[in-house]
Amino acid sequence: MDAGAPSSRAIPTQWRRTFRAPFESARYLHYVAVETSWKRPLTAIVLFALVALFIGLRLYAVLGERTGHEQQPILKPADPDARVDAPPAATHREAGAMTDQGDLAYVPLAGPGIRALLAADPSFDVARFLEGAGAAYRQILEAFWRGDMESVRPFVDNNVHAAFSSAVDQRQADGLKLDNRLVAIEPPIIVEAEVEKGVAELTVRFESDIAAVTRNANGEVVAGSMSDAVQSRDRWTFRRDVRSADPNWLLIETDEEE
Repeated sequence: MDAGAPSSRAIPTQWRRTFRAPFESARYLHYVAVETSWKRPLTAIVLFALVALFIGLRLYAVLGERTGHEQQPILKPADPDARVDAPPAATHREAGAMTDQGDLAYVPLAGPGIRALLAADPSFDVARFLEGAGAAYRQILEAFWRGDMESVRPFVDNNVHAAFSSAVDQRQADGLKLDNRLVAIEPPIIVEAEVEKGVAELTVRFESDIAAVTRNANGEVVAGSMSDAVQSRDRWTFRRDVRSADPNWLLIETDEEE
């Protein structure tokens, strides 16, 4: 027998070695397939569970836990560079109507005099004074238009009474009659104030609209019109002795403001 040729005894052994491995592998294919078939749905369940958990965590982070006692959102502060429209500029009259206490109106130059008056008479009330001054303005004007200065005699001093009475007498001598009406009056403003030796003097500015009509003895209109009001600016000065128990102020001077 040729020494280089394989023996017949060795062939079965080699065959067994060669082909046993595939057959032995095939024996376990069933178990591998079975194991893979039940692992696939389990893997899908785990993946779905992880996705659901991720979504739940994201929702919790965004929405938070609602307990009914959540902290209210903190508002963002205003932009410091934001531009706010400036209020409209005050008119000339408003600029002069400076106030120190609520509705008590007087220009700044009258401030020292007002404080001196308050120091001399702590019971003085600027608002009450201005209310009384406005009432006196209306009452005295209407009395002058009617030609009845005696009805306001206690509220004016002798010089003012004499000047008004003289104008009334001249008007009556000319056979004229005033048919005036106070249409509107702005809140009065104290423009000057001083206290000297216990005597206080306050000058008040009045702005009003007056419908002025002058009629003759026959009642015919000789001047003015009831449908056209005239704007009037007056300065009236009132005096009072703050040491006196009499709270009334006396009109001591009238002037027309240009």
